[in-house]
Amino acid sequence: MKKIFLSLIVFGFLVGYGQANVYPAPKQSQAVAITGATVHVGNGQVLNNATVIMADGKITAVGTGISVPTGAKRVDAQGKHVYPGLILSASNLGLVEIGSVRASSDVREIGDLNPDVRSITAYNVDSKVINTLRSNGVLLANVVPEGGIVSGTSSVVQLDAWTPKDAGYKVDEGVHINMPLLMAAPTRRFGGFGGPNAQQPVDPVKEGLDKVEKLKTFFQQAKAYNAEGTHDRTNLKFEAVKGLFDKSQKLYVHANTVKQMLVALDFVKEFSFDVVIVGGSDSWQIADLLKQNNVSVILNQMHSLPTAEDDDVDQPYKTPAMLQKAGVTFAINDEDEQNRGRNLMFNAGTAAAYGLTKEQALQAITLNAAKCLGIEKQTGSIEVGKDANVIISDGDILDMRTSQVTDAYIQGRQINLDNKQKQLDERYLSRYRLKQF
Repeated sequence: MKKIFLSLIVFGFLVGYGQANVYPAPKQSQAVAITGATVHVGNGQVLNNATVIMADGKITAVGTGISVPTGAKRVDAQGKHVYPGLILSASNLGLVEIGSVRASSDVREIGDLNPDVRSITAYNVDSKVINTLRSNGVLLANVVPEGGIVSGTSSVVQLDAWTPKDAGYKVDEGVHINMPLLMAAPTRRFGGFGGPNAQQPVDPVKEGLDKVEKLKTFFQQAKAYNAEGTHDRTNLKFEAVKGLFDKSQKLYVHANTVKQMLVALDFVKEFSFDVVIVGGSDSWQIADLLKQNNVSVILNQMHSLPTAEDDDVDQPYKTPAMLQKAGVTFAINDEDEQNRGRNLMFNAGTAAAYGLTKEQALQAITLNAAKCLGIEKQTGSIEVGKDANVIISDGDILDMRTSQVTDAYIQGRQINLDNKQKQLDERYLSRYRLKQF
């Protein structure tokens, strides 16, 4: 019995500290030159046999016929592909470790109006999920709180940091609201959520509109509060949304149906907010309106069924091409709780098979994602002056058969691409003598 108990302790130790050898890289001290690669800039441009120079955390040169600076570390990428670091546009990364374990979840607070909740304060830089994303090329993520009508503020983080403060790439960059459904919840034959046994409001439309009015009243009061020069008493909730009125923050509206998105457009007109739709599964139906109002869309999950029963079964795959045709700025995301963001590039690959070019699909997880998050001046493409967030892959990053990230740099720092899954793989290959180490 003692031996079994001791084994359990050792196993728990290995699970908990399986990535103890993976730690943040130091600040870039030596220039790096990636040579001979096919460079996918991220803005639609592709450069063959090109060179990328990174120094002091920035991209200092990109193109063909570029001389490598004296003393620079040369990385031979002949036959490989270089991409901007991928961006996960909306995620609970670092806020939820294991969804079924309540103690590992810090993603929501009680109450309906929580704009003062800051995701960056709860972000866990030691999450074991982070390294699985980095090894797939995801270098930045927007960490989003959940719950209530106003969930709180999100922050963009870079995925190689000692502390939340170090991780912050753009802190408190947006406020997230959950638009009421404004219709009866869909029923399911076998009960459960939305099923025949679920408690439905007497009038779901009226209840939803009441919540919308509550939300508008809150923003009207916040606008009046922030228009005052001085305050007798500080209101943290009103202070948290101050940036919405001068557009230093974005308003992320989580909505999927046309009704919900039309209400979001009403917010644009009434408050002149910079609005981004998160979800947007029916956005293709009002693409022209979204374009007219300069509203961006983050498509949360493409590998799913359509919202309406009479939609084409492959509608989620076709939506990106329809938004592209209408001129709507959109990003592709991966919110699947099983994947935890690891399939981001493959979601984009599916869009490339349903109407987008490969470079347009890549842009949806790089430069367009940066635009949706308000960080396009710093990252999202391999251009001079931007942060050196770069990945190198053996093959096409959008194709699961050839996507193999070999090197990754965050602000010029070469990061460790090891993770717990790789370590366990090596552990048991060694155990059964399937590979020599």
